[in-house]
Amino acid sequence: MASLIEILRSLANVRVLVVGDLMLDRFTYGKVERISPEAPVPVFQICEQKEMLGGAGNVVANLRALGCSVSVVGLAGRDADGDRVEKMLKECGARPMLFRPAGFPTIVKMRLIASGSHLSRVDREEPLPLLEGELPRITNIVRRMVQQADIVLLSDYGKGLLTEQTAPMLISICRELSKKVIVDPKGQDYGKYSGATLVKPNLKEFCQAVAATLPPPRARDFEPRLTELALALIHRLNIDNLIVTLGEHGMALISPQADPPFLRIPTQAKEVYDVSGAGDTSLAMLGAALGCGAPIEEAMRLANAASGLVVAKLGTATVTSDEIAHSLLQEETHDSTKFLSPERKIMTIDQAEKAIHNLRKEGKRIGLTNGAFDCCHLGHLRSFMAARQLCDVLVVALNSDACVRRLKGENRPVQDETTRSLLVASLEYVDYVILFDDDTAMDVVQRLRPDVLAKEGYTIDRWPEARFVQSYGGQVVTLPRVEGYSTSDLVHKMK
Repeated sequence: MASLIEILRSLANVRVLVVGDLMLDRFTYGKVERISPEAPVPVFQICEQKEMLGGAGNVVANLRALGCSVSVVGLAGRDADGDRVEKMLKECGARPMLFRPAGFPTIVKMRLIASGSHLSRVDREEPLPLLEGELPRITNIVRRMVQQADIVLLSDYGKGLLTEQTAPMLISICRELSKKVIVDPKGQDYGKYSGATLVKPNLKEFCQAVAATLPPPRARDFEPRLTELALALIHRLNIDNLIVTLGEHGMALISPQADPPFLRIPTQAKEVYDVSGAGDTSLAMLGAALGCGAPIEEAMRLANAASGLVVAKLGTATVTSDEIAHSLLQEETHDSTKFLSPERKIMTIDQAEKAIHNLRKEGKRIGLTNGAFDCCHLGHLRSFMAARQLCDVLVVALNSDACVRRLKGENRPVQDETTRSLLVASLEYVDYVILFDDDTAMDVVQRLRPDVLAKEGYTIDRWPEARFVQSYGGQVVTLPRVEGYSTSDLVHKMK
């Protein structure tokens, strides 16, 4: 956690260049209390209007909120809205270099909002005129600005600035000057992003780009299928990394340089009020962190935390470094409390069911293993460690004393269920412990429906719980046994 806070503190030293489609977001707040007598439509009564930078402008606003030094290249019309965009960029502390072709209106998106709900959106935009004549001048300007930046972000909203000519030109300059370039893409053809350091589509955009469908993110075959398709795209486009954002399921990194090449970061659970601009916030935080030299995994964790905060705000919003740091410290306090109080990890099946329901809303992957775990030894520890690597949350279902006696005889367990529960709950690999009385863990598995079921020594043909998990697409893993370690052996040696 300390390293994440240190990254946030260093963002003021990062110089970021943003190139992308600029827009003006206008939010009109009002109320609806009657139906029009002219037609069966609601009458919207305006109470307040707010304007914010949209598109790539929202990326700029987020970077400035984080404390970064920001330059921006974009387009605006020769109109009052274009003047407003340029003024707002300067007011937030950015250095704009705007191209303002004649006859091109500034893109404006107006949203009508009543009682916290979006009623309608009204857009004004026209196709961008061809810029071939401006390309040499744009190239020279961009080169100078790239030289002064630590990292370059391309925010493509498909409005015409980042074309098959301009995007490759920008990426080529970044490569030549050894600058990282991150792309938030648009459209189905990612060929124009060839050579980028990192491309960051959402799941829907990724599926469109590879012309394929994927199973749901919780499905057993989601990870290998996404990895396969992503690596093929990476090699075809000669890009270094791909991050696919998964909404409430977090984000996934696919990188040929990593081993394994797939890494998923779970989302931070927040009450969602408005997802407008959440992708811009994620791009800004990711770029800022990478710009100050942070490892990509830590940059992803910060981007997730920032996105989780911004969706709890209404409208195209930003978050500050202090807000993110406060959120991270709160999360750390919550987690440390869990590790300091093993008793709080021990719960009934009803309590576990509710807890896991909430964890699934956060996009967490639930794992389960079960056993008596009497006289906890190295074999048990290895099982917990291996199972925890397969999931975000590990639940251990523990046989009660009565159950162990039925299965193993009157002399077992050596340690009672209270002792065994506390010992297992004290391990950092274990998140929850449940006692069960049945001879099998089937009832627990049926009620919790884990994404991963892991246990040593069992084959599928004599493991009915595993067949049930497989029936709904869950993952089943037979853990390797550590030879020479068992409770029976320990009891024999002690005798």
